[in-house]
Amino acid sequence: MSSFEKDLSKGNVVKQLILFAVPFLVSNIIQSCYNVADMLIVGNFSGTVSMSGVNIGGQVTFILTNIVVGLCTGGTVLIAQYLGAQKREEMRRAVATLMTTLICAAVIITVVSLLLKTQILGWIRTPEESFEEASRYLTVTLTGIIFIFGYNVLSAVMRGMGDSKRPFYFVLIACVTNIVLDLVLVAGLGWGAFGAAVATVISQALSMILCIIYMVKNGFVFDFRPSSFRIYKRELEMIFKIGTPAAIQNGVTSFSFLIITALVNSIGGVNASAAVGVVGKFNGFAIMPAVAMGSSISTMCAQNVGAGQWDRVKKTCRVGTLAAVVCSYLIFILVRVFPEDILRLFDSSNAEMIKIGVEYISTFSFDYLLVPLCFCLNGLFIATGHTTFTLMNSMLSALLLRIPASVFFGSIMGMGIMGVGIGAPAASAGSPGSDRVVPAVRKMEEKCGERRLIRNGCNTGTFLSGFRVN
Repeated sequence: MSSFEKDLSKGNVVKQLILFAVPFLVSNIIQSCYNVADMLIVGNFSGTVSMSGVNIGGQVTFILTNIVVGLCTGGTVLIAQYLGAQKREEMRRAVATLMTTLICAAVIITVVSLLLKTQILGWIRTPEESFEEASRYLTVTLTGIIFIFGYNVLSAVMRGMGDSKRPFYFVLIACVTNIVLDLVLVAGLGWGAFGAAVATVISQALSMILCIIYMVKNGFVFDFRPSSFRIYKRELEMIFKIGTPAAIQNGVTSFSFLIITALVNSIGGVNASAAVGVVGKFNGFAIMPAVAMGSSISTMCAQNVGAGQWDRVKKTCRVGTLAAVVCSYLIFILVRVFPEDILRLFDSSNAEMIKIGVEYISTFSFDYLLVPLCFCLNGLFIATGHTTFTLMNSMLSALLLRIPASVFFGSIMGMGIMGVGIGAPAASAGSPGSDRVVPAVRKMEEKCGERRLIRNGCNTGTFLSGFRVN
């Protein structure tokens, strides 16, 4: 067993969840600061046009990254469950398949996206003033997307094996590197959005390399030798069976925000684009407690499902959901009290951008009362491999609620950016609440006969579509 593997199916549930979630939360906060740094430095040293370019180009990169990371969720779930069941050879095959699939996906996405870059920016109605900046940012991030994919997937694998501390160390190094490079390339050399993109790719590459070095030196089940990269049919089938719904879910969710970006661009132009981008960067920070707890629930529950510890699964859901709700409600209060101060952090000189941003966040912020319930419930279903449920829930909320609500209130009702902001809480309000978490676990337990999913599986068609690893 490698030094960073940790058995989360034993010991005090509350203590285990806190010890795992806190480093994960801090890591996500640092990751959010990492992303925010681009907007802060670009906004203060290169102006609104460059900031709009970073926002738009970043949206495209984000949707592609989310799709791949969603697909790799299947591998992460398998690895965590195999660890809980102490099946190391199966773990090795799952990791090999996951890594090989990642490389193939990165190459294909890079080539196709670069060929369609101009068309993509046109489809989302990129303002003419920021088109060139967005194009430069996108060119660099797409070229280095394998590094962005690589670090995110490797850190997810480590967390699936119970280690949330080492990914924290690596993202801290990446954050510091990114800020230093932003100051040199953007503030010092005046490279604008292009410099921010270069800083992002280099820092992500450094994190990925450090992650690989650490894993190899500490007995990781996969050695990263060229001959070890191969695809195993059974593991590939399971990764796609579990991960495809998650990939589609992430893609649909990100796509809905891309549509909203296009709507914002058409309503308010470059200042609105920059304002929504600023709120989006802050939002990445604001939802971190919910994201961290949802992912912690997913990892801890996956190991306990593999070990057949259903009582621990239920308790993990209860404790994690409560913690996420408390943190998110505190952030909601902060946003309602200090909206202008939050916007000024990014660009204190642009009064129009701040005004638009305050309007947007005044309605968007109600999402913070709802998202912890959504993330925690999704974490549970991902842990058990039932990603079809999260897919359907996400598609319905994004396509039938978020986009229609944003268009209706923002454009049809003439509420502008404030109306667009209603889309996010509307989508979350349509998602299942926390009252379904424990009953859902109980029904899974009944349908699976308290058996380990990776050993015996659930019957396909019961409650939710199950999966089976024989």
